[in-house]
Amino acid sequence: MEESGSGVDDTWVVIPLYNEEEVIADVVRDVRAAFPQVVCVDDGSRDRSADIAEQAGARVVRHPVNLGQGAALQTGFDYALSDPAMRFVVTFDADGQHQVSDAEAMVTRLRAGEAEAVFGSRFLDERTQPSLAKKLVLRAAVGYTNMTTRTRLTDAHNGLRAISRPVLEQVQITQNRMAHASELVAQIGATGCRYVEEPVHILYTDYSRSKGQSLWNSINILAELILR
Repeated sequence: MEESGSGVDDTWVVIPLYNEEEVIADVVRDVRAAFPQVVCVDDGSRDRSADIAEQAGARVVRHPVNLGQGAALQTGFDYALSDPAMRFVVTFDADGQHQVSDAEAMVTRLRAGEAEAVFGSRFLDERTQPSLAKKLVLRAAVGYTNMTTRTRLTDAHNGLRAISRPVLEQVQITQNRMAHASELVAQIGATGCRYVEEPVHILYTDYSRSKGQSLWNSINILAELILR
């Protein structure tokens, strides 16, 4: 299998995409420098996100209407699973807050056989600096997820993950909105697979905050979890 950059063709990066025309070209180009196989699932964007992602080198699958990030991830998983050479999938946000170097480290751990799923955690080192209020809400979401799933994590709502094919084949996300993150953790935990956490740097910017990384969004996630 041929290598491209520091990644290989047996890894697909799935990027849910919704109205990110300002940054998606840079995100796709940065990811493809390490992982050439990128699929962006355009979830009913009203801007040029899909066309720009395609021009940057991503495969693009389009939802005609906005269904939510959970639905976009599942569409991306199905697309990646259609490639018989796929061994690993990485989930990666479209707003520029994730670091490709963290994704590389996570896939390296899968490839070494250390685990079958790797969850990113912003709480394992000091690189990520959320506000105190946001940190408290995220900690509460972690506590709820750990109580209701077969996992013990420090960061249950981190969109950066790496998953091996046998585990991904057992995943079927039904929660379309933000509660999909806990559903995904629960389904991975239910497989009984070996999982680890990887310290990752979430880069909060004015842009990413404007796209849904606010405290209020975190509170909505927690409320959605409890109502579910």
